[in-house]
Amino acid sequence: MLKVLVLVSGGGTNLQAIFDGIDRGLIKNTVVEGVISNNKNAYALERAKKHGVKALCLSPKEYADRGAFNEAFLETVREIAPDLIVLAGFLVVIPPAMIKEYQNRIINIHPSLIPAFSGTGFYGLKVHEGALARGVKIVGATVHFVDEGTDTGPIILQKSVMVNPGDTPETLQRRVMEEAEWQILPEAINLIANDRLEIEGNQVRIKEKE
Repeated sequence: MLKVLVLVSGGGTNLQAIFDGIDRGLIKNTVVEGVISNNKNAYALERAKKHGVKALCLSPKEYADRGAFNEAFLETVREIAPDLIVLAGFLVVIPPAMIKEYQNRIINIHPSLIPAFSGTGFYGLKVHEGALARGVKIVGATVHFVDEGTDTGPIILQKSVMVNPGDTPETLQRRVMEEAEWQILPEAINLIANDRLEIEGNQVRIKEKE
């Protein structure tokens, strides 16, 4: 059984997609062991509680400096002892020590087709504002492993979404979530839970079902 820890800063719609995927049998052999947010008001914490899942708030603002926060953060993660850490809209930089300790066991959902509109400064609505400003016709979402860079880890899954005339950053954000993020994040977790991924360098290969 894959034990998952979800890190989230906001409403937790991707967290809900994970819960729904487990409930519907789309994600097999998986349990959400805990949810951590840096925002005490994040609705994601309420979603976790409703599912009987441990919900914790851990904010850098509560510590003297980032180093102290990073130590407490890593210790809290160790106590939960996850097999997989899922970043689902988490707006805190993951400590290098955590990335090293959980190598190839941290994944992130990003609201673009990486490498487009990714990297430092591209998060939340800023991704969709950038896409509309550039006039692209196709956007989407990417699930990737987390490495020491920003959105640079091996790509697991991607799904495209058409840009519609008259789209605003808000309407585009919602459609990317509905048509891409909420589909490929559960799918990626299911692939990991059922040992169907192989990583070779910066490439991910999906193994056929046995």
